[in-house]
Amino acid sequence: MKIRFLLALVGLAISIALPTFAQQTNTPDPQLRQVVDTIDNKFDEAFDTGNAAPFATLYTKDAILVTNHGPISGLEALGKYYTDLFKAVQFSNSHSKADPDSPHVGATGNEMWATGEWSNTVKGANFGPVDQKGYWSALYIREGDTWKKQLLTWNITPPPAK
Repeated sequence: MKIRFLLALVGLAISIALPTFAQQTNTPDPQLRQVVDTIDNKFDEAFDTGNAAPFATLYTKDAILVTNHGPISGLEALGKYYTDLFKAVQFSNSHSKADPDSPHVGATGNEMWATGEWSNTVKGANFGPVDQKGYWSALYIREGDTWKKQLLTWNITPPPAK
């Protein structure tokens, strides 16, 4: 009789607790969200000014950038990529925005990841201006008191079919 009562009590507790867990949302830590937003703002500013220098402070030494042309590895290669990019095209109206539930913190608390969307206007010597947009994902690593991107991936959303 005691076992039936105990099982009924456990069943009742589970039935009350499950809806509570189902209603929980992944509300990001406001301080870590500010970190992601600050890094995004620095990226946007670097794109709009065509300045590759800030990227050295925003990426880890072993960072990887996955572009539509393939991965680029290491801080030196990333610096060259951005320098060459800014020689070829000009960006304006750059805007990055993390998804509402980003960032997500890893088990150790020294890593987090986020997803979001981006947009800008790009103009080359023989084309543009063209509005672009897409989505990104990033892995951030804490180095001391500073968060830096270790991995960044992005895509370009194709224009709608006509």
